[in-house]
Amino acid sequence: MPLLPGAEPYRHQGGPVGVLLCHGFTGSPQSMRPWAEELAAAGFTVSLPLLPGHGTRWQDMQVTRWEDWYAEVERELLALAEECEQVFVCALSMGGALALRLAALHGPTVSGLVLVNPSVRSDNPAGVLLPVLRHLVPSIAGVANDIHKPGARELGYDRTPLHAAWSLGRLWQEVQRRLPEVTQPVLLFHSPQDHVVSPANSELVLARISSTDVTERLCQRSFHVATLDHDAAEIFAASQDFIRRLAPAQAAGADLAESDDHHG
Repeated sequence: MPLLPGAEPYRHQGGPVGVLLCHGFTGSPQSMRPWAEELAAAGFTVSLPLLPGHGTRWQDMQVTRWEDWYAEVERELLALAEECEQVFVCALSMGGALALRLAALHGPTVSGLVLVNPSVRSDNPAGVLLPVLRHLVPSIAGVANDIHKPGARELGYDRTPLHAAWSLGRLWQEVQRRLPEVTQPVLLFHSPQDHVVSPANSELVLARISSTDVTERLCQRSFHVATLDHDAAEIFAASQDFIRRLAPAQAAGADLAESDDHHG
């Protein structure tokens, strides 16, 4: 299937600090693209992969499972780690679950996490029906495009494939089990008014991770897809500050560039 225009993965070769961005369930790199481009403009090496089964049509997602989505971000993390001195992971929604698993399993390879409305648990009581329902009904209404800002659109599926949704539940269980293994610095943004992922998700993450360097910020003017919403500029700026604070290599690179400018 051809990719939906705007759903393409994005890669930028920059300085010694890498940033991996993980998009959400049934979404696409489009929801993270402005963030990725800002990080690239700031001099970071950036990778924003397209998760398997995403960015085409929802039927393509039916045959994928969480292990496929995770394998893609893990491959990109290791590729960035090969070429960069440090790697940070920025993530939205289900991407947050993938990012937390990367942090738990890869330890020092991940220097820090920036999470936006991370999704790590089911908020739908009907979720208990999924093991049976997925064999009877292929899809239900989609969750994409929960944005407060007028005119902003998320490129995502208008249907939620139920085999994939069932697998997402397995990912959540796996991630919850490993949350105490997450020790990296964390910057977590969440929207009090989120119609897709309840605040209980962020509370669970903050309660269970073992990180000591943790900052929580509220996106008061945004819904779920805060990366395309009113608080996007604040998220982009704060994430750069967070990475610079933890990445001496990037700070040194920036200083060098500035001194070159002065001498040039």
